[in-house]
Amino acid sequence: MSSLIGIENCKMDATGRFKLPVALKKQLPLSEDFRFVVRLSIYNRCLELFTYDSFQNEVADLKSKLNLYDPKAKRLFRKLTESNIVELDASDRFLIPKEQRMMANIDKDIVLVSSATCMEIWDASIYSSIDNDGFDYVKAAEELLKD
Repeated sequence: MSSLIGIENCKMDATGRFKLPVALKKQLPLSEDFRFVVRLSIYNRCLELFTYDSFQNEVADLKSKLNLYDPKAKRLFRKLTESNIVELDASDRFLIPKEQRMMANIDKDIVLVSSATCMEIWDASIYSSIDNDGFDYVKAAEELLKD
């Protein structure tokens, strides 16, 4: 996925559907395949939404970096590719599988956040609390971006 830019608040209905915001849809290439892939993040309690093509690129990159005959590498590969294909319906809505919504504690109010190669899907209450842990962004920038 070319990096989508934005933070969007959305509502998810009781069946797990939410509408892709127009501001994000406009950033997709016109020839883009409207299949997407959703998986649980290994870093945070959120879901990651990829275009189908960008997820296939990620899988190919993982295969090139991991020895899939090594049990630890195989386990990591399995976790990072444990996902579902979701498609936009005629009303530009996604249906997120119930199991994935439950694993990420996603309910009604959600936040879509751009994050490099994917969009993160957060429960709004969890997203609003992620900066309450005292993380020092200035210190992290100085340490990690020093070169």
